[in-house]
Amino acid sequence: MDAAEFRRRGKEMVDYVADYLEKIEKRQVFPDVEPGYLRPLVADCAPQDPESFEEVFKDIEKIIMPGVTHWHSPYFFAYFPAASSFPALLADMLCGGIGCVGFSWAASPACTELETVMLDWLGKMVNLPEEFLAGKDGQGGGVIQGSASEATLIALLAARTKTIRQVQSEKPELTETEIMGRLVAYASDQAHSSVERAALIGAVKIKNVPSDDTFSVCGSALKKVLDEDKAAGLIPFFFCATLGTTPCCSFDKLLELGPICNKENIWMHIDAAYAGSAFICPEFRHLLNGVEFADSFNFNPHKWLLVNFDCSAMWVKKRSDLIGAFKLEPLYLQHHHQESGLVTDYRHWQIPLGRRFRSLKLWFVLRMYGVKGLQEHIRKHIRLSHQFEHLVLQDERFEICAEVVLGLVCFRLKGSNELNEALLKSINDAKKIHLVPCHLREKFVLRFAICSRTVESTHIKFAWQHISHLATDLLKTWEQNHHQQ
Repeated sequence: MDAAEFRRRGKEMVDYVADYLEKIEKRQVFPDVEPGYLRPLVADCAPQDPESFEEVFKDIEKIIMPGVTHWHSPYFFAYFPAASSFPALLADMLCGGIGCVGFSWAASPACTELETVMLDWLGKMVNLPEEFLAGKDGQGGGVIQGSASEATLIALLAARTKTIRQVQSEKPELTETEIMGRLVAYASDQAHSSVERAALIGAVKIKNVPSDDTFSVCGSALKKVLDEDKAAGLIPFFFCATLGTTPCCSFDKLLELGPICNKENIWMHIDAAYAGSAFICPEFRHLLNGVEFADSFNFNPHKWLLVNFDCSAMWVKKRSDLIGAFKLEPLYLQHHHQESGLVTDYRHWQIPLGRRFRSLKLWFVLRMYGVKGLQEHIRKHIRLSHQFEHLVLQDERFEICAEVVLGLVCFRLKGSNELNEALLKSINDAKKIHLVPCHLREKFVLRFAICSRTVESTHIKFAWQHISHLATDLLKTWEQNHHQQ
């Protein structure tokens, strides 16, 4: 393919993507395929001779689309939103075109500098304390990670290195292995599984801190666990607080937890993967109060801020803590500006060496939507979640299982877990909308997350009517079965 054909085919592909997104609600949200569906549809091995673009293009609808779950459909209410917008898609195209690998400032100065500035823009939008911003001469700063899981792992590894060095300076007789064996990380029993995975990769113990009736961790619960562990000779070093948990969007009590972590010299990382985007709205910013106590903070613009995956924004108060944990300087990666105070080499802030020019997406979206446009997007989703909550509350067969704060509604039929499992199965088998469940304590609960950029009130009404009809049918058959028994 030469440049001339690329121009032509590129326009075709843009048209195809625009048509796909414009007409997505006509597609069934969840695919009708069984595992292994794709292998019989493609050749056994790669072609020896080149194929034409037409041949590849016609296979998109034939082979790929039948197996796609349409995350951007207005009937997709599963997981959390996956952001997408036309400005972000165009920026991603430019990122692919430039194709730099921005591991250091010298590897592509614009790639590094735009990221630093964009993370300052974003930090100011959520009103982060000054210490988290790079500014012209700050000690903190932001970085784009691939996912919130990566951000948590990076924070945990940096905290581990910092603690080991600290303990060794106080007790030189202890080996690194002895210290490692005593380190403990903590997170809520509602925290995402990626926190436990970070501890697994970091080879340290992790303990769940029990959450309260609102599924939040409070200060007294953390203090109790810390006191027990310190008495047993363990070394608490890391706490991951969650703002907007995955099961029900609950919020750990930062204003109670932060001072404890600071006093005990424990690194506090805040995971606000989904909820963080809402903090650009002044009326939700109070949910971030207490961030001033944290060492690191992360949220995903690729969930709710119209920037497509992957773009996970992470800030640290002291970037030297990250760099101190990951810095290696082989000659082939060195450059003559690296000691300048104005230069950031992001390879020291992350696990992979290479990185894409991801800040372009942020730059395009922040400029083309403006803060006001993004705030309106968040507010619309939250209005729609309250609309769904209201519909559920009008039907006495159902119950709401957790407070609806942002764009997630947790609900269920009053009755057994088996009944609700059957309801979810009938919803997802019908494939008109898509939902996923969670467990809240011993209850099996259905999660209804407002996800699509194009979702409207009509889609919410349709979803509720559909759920309500399926519930009516289900309850009839359950009652009949019950009478027969």
